[in-house]
Order: sequence, then C-alpha cells, then structure tokens
Amino acid sequence: MARGNGLSDAYTATLTRLKAQKGNKSVVGLRALMWASYSERPLLAEELCHALGVEIGSTDLDPENVPAIRTLLSSCLGLLTVEASSSTVRLVHLTLQEHLLNDPTLFHSPHSAIAEICLTYLNFGSVRDLSPSLEAAPTTMPLLGYPSVHWGEHTRRGVSENVKALALRLLNRFDGHISAKLLLSYNRYDFFGPYFNKEGGPAGFTGLHGVAFLGIVEVVAAIMKMEGSDVNASDCTESTALTWAAYKGWPEVVKMLLNCEDINPNHTNLGRTPLTFAAGSGHEAVVKILLARRDVNPNPADTQYSRTPLSWAAEGGHEGVVKMLLERKGVNPGQADKDGRAPLWHAAKGGHEGVVKTLLEQRDISPDQADIQYGLTPLSLAAGGGYDGIVRMLLERKDVNPAQAHSKNGRTPLYLAAGGGHEGVVKMLLERKDINPDRAETDDNWTPLTWAAQRGHEGVVKILLERKDVNPDGADKYCRTPLQLAASLGHEGVVKILLERKDINPDQVDTSAEMTPLLSAARVGHEAIVRILLGRKDINPN
Repeated sequence: MARGNGLSDAYTATLTRLKAQKGNKSVVGLRALMWASYSERPLLAEELCHALGVEIGSTDLDPENVPAIRTLLSSCLGLLTVEASSSTVRLVHLTLQEHLLNDPTLFHSPHSAIAEICLTYLNFGSVRDLSPSLEAAPTTMPLLGYPSVHWGEHTRRGVSENVKALALRLLNRFDGHISAKLLLSYNRYDFFGPYFNKEGGPAGFTGLHGVAFLGIVEVVAAIMKMEGSDVNASDCTESTALTWAAYKGWPEVVKMLLNCEDINPNHTNLGRTPLTFAAGSGHEAVVKILLARRDVNPNPADTQYSRTPLSWAAEGGHEGVVKMLLERKGVNPGQADKDGRAPLWHAAKGGHEGVVKTLLEQRDISPDQADIQYGLTPLSLAAGGGYDGIVRMLLERKDVNPAQAHSKNGRTPLYLAAGGGHEGVVKMLLERKDINPDRAETDDNWTPLTWAAQRGHEGVVKILLERKDVNPDGADKYCRTPLQLAASLGHEGVVKILLERKDINPDQVDTSAEMTPLLSAARVGHEAIVRILLGRKDINPN
C-alpha cells in the first residue's frame, strides 16, 4: 500500500501468500475466512476452531483435528483477529468481507460447505446421545449452539445431495435430538401460544415441523414421505407444520402442505389459525395462498384475546394483508376483541397511517370506539403518539368527537398530545372550536399546559399560552402551578416562557410540600432556574 497499491491489491497479495502456505495451513486459513465471511453471526474462537476440526463423513469429532487458535490466526496471515473482550473472531476490516464476497472463485458453494459441517456435527454419535431436555450445550461441545440454530439458513442457500441426506438423517426422530430443543429455545419469543417448556424436551417437534419452521423446501417432500409422518400433528407448542410455515412466511412450503388431502388448514393454537399467524406477521404471499382456499375461515377469533386475523394485521401495519382480508366476505372490519379494541384502534395505536386510511373507507366501522380497559379512542391513541396524518384523517370524520376524554381519568386527545410534545397535533386540535384547551384531567387536576410544562415541552407550552382561554397559573389539586412543576424538574426554557406572563404568581406555595418554585429549584440544585427566579422582584428568597 505504501507503494501506491490499493487496499484490494493488498488483500489479493495476502490471499495469494495464504494459498501458498505449506502443509494444512492454507486449508485452515481459507476455511476460517469462509466461516468468518458467511456465518450467520460472529463466532467465538472456540466455536471456529471446533468447526474447522469437523471432517465430512466422520462419525464423531477427533480432538486432534481441532486447530489451536494460534495456528488458526497464523494461517490467516493477519486477516482474522480475536477480540480480547469477547473472544469473538472477526475479519480484520469490513472492506475485507466485501473483497472476499466479491471473489466467486475463492470459496466453492460456501453455504453448502458450512451446512455440511453443521449437519455432520449434529449427526455425531456424541451429539445424538445427548438428552433433548438439556438447558444448554455442554462445555465440551462449544460448537453445538451454532449449527442447532443456523443449519437451516445455510441449507436453504446451499442444498446439495449430501446436505439433503445429512438433513434427513438429523430430522429422523428430530423431537429426540438436542438441536431441536436448542432451536426452539433460541426462538422461544418468536411465536405465539404456549412458550416452549425449557425443562422438558421438544416432544412432538418432528422433522416435518423442523423443515416447515426453517423453510427448507427441498427437504419437505422427502420428510412427508417418511413412515409415520402426520401433516396435522401438533408439537410441544401446539403448532402444526402448516402453522410454522405460515407464521415464518414460507409460501412454497405452505403450498406443499396444503396439497395434502387430509390437511387441516384451520388448526388452532389458542384459537389462532395459520391464517392468523401469517396475517399478523405480514406474509402477503402466504395469506393469499390460504385465502384462495374455500375451507379457510377468513375471520376466526382467537380464544385468548378474541382477535381476528384482520386485527393482528392492522396492529402490525401490514397494509397489503389488511386489503386482502377486507376483500373477503365474512370479514368484519369493525369487529372488536374482548377489550373492545377494533382493528382501527390497533392501527391507530401503532401509527399505521395506510391501514387507518383503508379501514376508514369501510362502512361497518366505528371510528370513535373506545376500548373497555382504558377508555381510549383511536384519536386519543394517535394524538398521544404524535401521528399527525392519522389525527388529521380522524378529525375529518363527523362521527369522531375530538373532545372525548379518557373514561377513567378524563384525559383528552389534546392533553395526551401536549404531554407527548407533539406540536403539530396540538395545533390541529386547537383549531377546533369544540375543544376546551384548559380542560383538566381528574386524577391530579392537570391541564394540557400543566402536563406540557412538567414534561418540558417548550413548543407546546408556547402554543397553549397563545390561547386566551388557557390559564397560565392554573394549579393542580396540590396547588402546584405549571411554573412550580417546571422549576422543580429543571426545565429552564419552560420557566422562562412562563415568567414572561404578567398573570403568573412566581412565588406561589404548593400545599403538598409547602414549597415555592424557588425552593423547589434550589432543593434539587437547578442553578440556572434559581438565578432566573432571583432576578424577579416579586420573589421572596427567604
């Protein structure tokens, strides 16, 4: 590089030297770079050493084949490094990965090669003998976690005949294999229904469930032909193979499963069908395939929350799925769950403007329906979240009450927007004549101005103070004014804005702690605010 060669030239020269190394060093170096470039996550030094020690076709790991980390690093000629803090192996620079990935001649079918190593390892006799109920991989098998979780990704990207054969061997009696337990444990927060029981084994999670979960199309057909394969069998999470394929979004696998004559496309897991899972995950292709069947119920409500596929899709903001479901007869766009939350409620809460627009175009919709638990309307949720576009759409509706307050504490959409510091929403709401800008909530008698001042939202405070019908010195039930709260919390900008008003008493004492704004600011060390207040003639420093 000092002679003017580019970084790529330096990498090329180093790789040429690496390949020219004598003995096994060139093989170790290249394989280590392949793993570092194509692995699904950075590997620990111990993991990589064991991966390099796996010999394809062997029945168990020979410890003598596992290179020492020093040997591994020296074989890579400085292109790999080990982080001292985490023992993670990384390429020396990001540009090196770009260089390696852009050279198609360097590694032959890298994903297929990694898949072979992963599956060979998982088929080792010592691994198959492990109890499927173990909590974690034994310390003597540091590589076990990676192939258990990631062999599927590599297999999908590089299926060869040998990989397929190794996969079928692993998947035979998969529910008795430790890798199935580790796979489900790793993904235990990635699915609905009963969480995987970490104390037990993966009972019922067969090879068919495994390939449906991982989306390995090339292996599905072979697994389905295995003796005893039941396409409708439920696993330890109460899911079928179709449930997993639909939830993970594998359309080709879903098609193959649906071609089985005895398939049940409406199998439920806590009342959620494959369509529910696919809709909630936003998998449009899978939803389209399922809805094409006449025997698929497009509007099932789950047993846990009484939510429909449309409700889950709306919450996730999956506009395409929402439109597909609304085209089906029997889908009720206004159907609420057990808490009174309709699809529109969920869409507004998530700020999904496109979904809200689509739902508001439907006839059977109540745009002002509040939920049972909190009494919040779609407008309240959108205002509190600062979703200007949704607020604007809802305010254009004549059947939406912009002043409707929270049923339990009286908080209005304006109050929620002010507390969130959402200036655009506050301005929109204040343009309405049917809104009281000084309406206090019922818990602490806080007004929108009190809430904005307490949060330190200077812009909202300015907007509210421009209104003649807003009391800048209104006290809550403890006689704390907006100034008192802003001073006690160190919101210097808000304090300055409030003190510009002539109709404010800057020395008012609250009844809860018998403190003035000055005492509150001094007590917690807000020096700048103390200085501002001491500059006032109407402040008693004693």
